[in-house]
Amino acid sequence: MNEQNPYEQLNVTENASFEEIQNAKRKLKEQYSQDTKVLESIEAAYDAIIMDRLRLRQEGKIKVPERIRFPERLVETPSDFTPVTQKNSPQWLKNLLDRPSQAEILWPTGIYIVLAATAVFAQSTEASLLPLLMALGFMANIYFLNRKENKFPRSLLISLVVLLVGIGLGNGLAQLLLSQTGGIGLNVEQFASVLTFCLFWIASCFLR
Repeated sequence: MNEQNPYEQLNVTENASFEEIQNAKRKLKEQYSQDTKVLESIEAAYDAIIMDRLRLRQEGKIKVPERIRFPERLVETPSDFTPVTQKNSPQWLKNLLDRPSQAEILWPTGIYIVLAATAVFAQSTEASLLPLLMALGFMANIYFLNRKENKFPRSLLISLVVLLVGIGLGNGLAQLLLSQTGGIGLNVEQFASVLTFCLFWIASCFLR
């Protein structure tokens, strides 16, 4: 074997791929596993081929395959790998939240935009109009919630909570903005109404 060139010693051609060279080396080592001199000759031939390939690569005559240049790309994900998943939401939250379709969002959106716009453009002398608008928004919210689960008491309770939160939060924020900026373009009642309609819209679309 020593009289042959390294490629002939491994029984591969000069155009052999890296895998073919490795396979040839492995087979020969298995074949001559008991012959120390031959094994040394195989290792020497393999090293000579690697050095020859490196020289050719430096001279730009061959291109090193990406599987050799970037071995980390060959690292496979263990088959028993389990992706980390987020904890499931509590059951009570699943029962409360809804995933509406586009059609289910359109109606509440249109109604509450009209109510909010009417409240914004209502003259200050028309303060009696705001309670009527709030009542319409309250009833609309009950309707949209009740048609999802057909549970009127639940719909009534949620709508009442949203109404109270909207009025309380709206009045508080309006007073704060007035003290900070001196004006918000709306009176306190109008601001509270608009905020309440926004909360009604959220409840109508995304609660059940």
